[in-house]
Order: sequence, then C-alpha cells, then structure tokens
Amino acid sequence: MPSTQQTLYLPRPLVNKILAHAQKKPNVEVCGLIGNDRLNQKDYYVIDNIAKNPECHFLMDAPQQINAIKQMREKQQRLFAIVHSHPTTNAEPSQLDIKENSYKDVFYIIISLNTKGVLEMRAYIQQANNMQEIDLVLQDID
Repeated sequence: MPSTQQTLYLPRPLVNKILAHAQKKPNVEVCGLIGNDRLNQKDYYVIDNIAKNPECHFLMDAPQQINAIKQMREKQQRLFAIVHSHPTTNAEPSQLDIKENSYKDVFYIIISLNTKGVLEMRAYIQQANNMQEIDLVLQDID
C-alpha cells in the first residue's frame, strides 16, 4: 500500500517556543503537547518529564497532561501533536518511542540537540507499527 505524503505546517512563533523549551533543559528529554482549533490556532503546552532516566526517556507528568487537555477543551482545541526532545541522539523515533505511542491520530514531533549550533526538528505520523516521517514546514505569521 503506497503511503500518502503529508505535510505538517507549524507557525514559526510556536516552533520558537518549542525549541526554546528544549534548549532550556539540554540534558533531558523535554516534552509537551500542541493543541489546535478549527481556525488552526495552535498552542504549546509544556509538560514536565518525570521519567526515572529523563536523559534518554520521557514520561509526561499525568496531572499536568490532564490539565493541558482541559485547557485545550476550554479553547475548543484538540490534541494535535506530541513533542519531545532527544538530547544526544537524532530526531528519529526510538523503538521505545514507537512502542509507547498510544495516540495514533496525532503528529509526533522530535527535536534533536545532538547537532552543532542548529537544532533539528522532524515530524512523524503513526502508520501500522511504525512511524512515517512527513514534511515539516515553518510558516511565517503576518
């Protein structure tokens, strides 16, 4: 079955918030959620990583995650994307990332801090038991 190539468009100010979050804690996997409404207004919700080994794994703080979902509902948003960073590896999903991804209908965004001077950000969607990379385009907002 041929895959249909999708493109994810994100506003540059939102991407800047996500990248700044990753840079604030370069030694741990930061994580968060993106909500999106019918007018494509997107917000980034920072969630603390409470994993025992946060330098190589992320586990979102459940109360913060629930609160973020409540805030999305109040803004008439739906869960649009799950975001996390990789401090020392590429912006590609690990086997654990693929295994633990239980949200099949949202985008998955990974930031790599394993680059010199430039952060790498890539987007994926779940397909069967794997993640398929999709194009990520930054939009300038007028």
